[in-house]
Amino acid sequence: MDVNVKPTEMNAQPVHMATKEFILRAENLRAYYGSFLAVKDVNLGIKPKSITAIIGPSGCGKSTLIRCFNRMHEVVRGARVDGKVLLDDQDIYAPGIDPVNIRCRIGMVFQKPNPFPTMSITENVVAGLRLTSVMSKRSEMDEVAEKCLRQAALWEEVKDKLKQSGSSLSGGQQQRLCIARALAVQPEVILMDEPCSALDPIATLKIEDLMRNLAKDYTIVIVTHNMQQAGRVSDMTAFMMMGDDRAGGLVEYGQTHQIFTNPKNKRTEDYITGRFG
Repeated sequence: MDVNVKPTEMNAQPVHMATKEFILRAENLRAYYGSFLAVKDVNLGIKPKSITAIIGPSGCGKSTLIRCFNRMHEVVRGARVDGKVLLDDQDIYAPGIDPVNIRCRIGMVFQKPNPFPTMSITENVVAGLRLTSVMSKRSEMDEVAEKCLRQAALWEEVKDKLKQSGSSLSGGQQQRLCIARALAVQPEVILMDEPCSALDPIATLKIEDLMRNLAKDYTIVIVTHNMQQAGRVSDMTAFMMMGDDRAGGLVEYGQTHQIFTNPKNKRTEDYITGRFG
């Protein structure tokens, strides 16, 4: 895969990004919690129908960054964003843009599986659709639920217990249920914030296999502390770390193979090889 984006140093000038190459772009992105600058001057382009891994030490702003990608960051009291996040060249922070619509187009799967405990498996899948769609017929909802559960590689495991609570499933199944729920609103991008950190190795491999399959049709951005996971599943890798001012910044971005075998920045090499972090 040819990449026209050169690795970006912290506090570097914006990288010129050919629009047609990227579905999602951050330009001079800064994220604040009150007066505290948590993420500083990130310029990053996400390629469509690929998996981008964001790696780096704890506290360097990885989760904050992806929460900026679908306007979840602003849900935190006192949080704000400067700069731009462009989805298909449209600034998602521009006046008049509906954040609910953005969160449908850019879905999110969180670190801890969070099925709604009072809802059945089917109801969990279509919960977001009920809020955002005119679709109301039970038969239509059931069709969507089955389709998404199949996409999430969960249908065969739950097809005989669709009326049971979503919280009755195992941890790995719950995470795939949450992925099915994200898929139901037909997103263009799926953000995953350490989706396997609470799962055992077998469940983790199932999620990784699922990500590779989903990347045929969706764009995926994953935050992970697991270097092996980033190497296994991602096409592109972005490495972040905290600067002297405690703000997280992008150190290097490139093809995963290049980042892991021939990083351009010494800090990337030190992190990948376990010298710190």
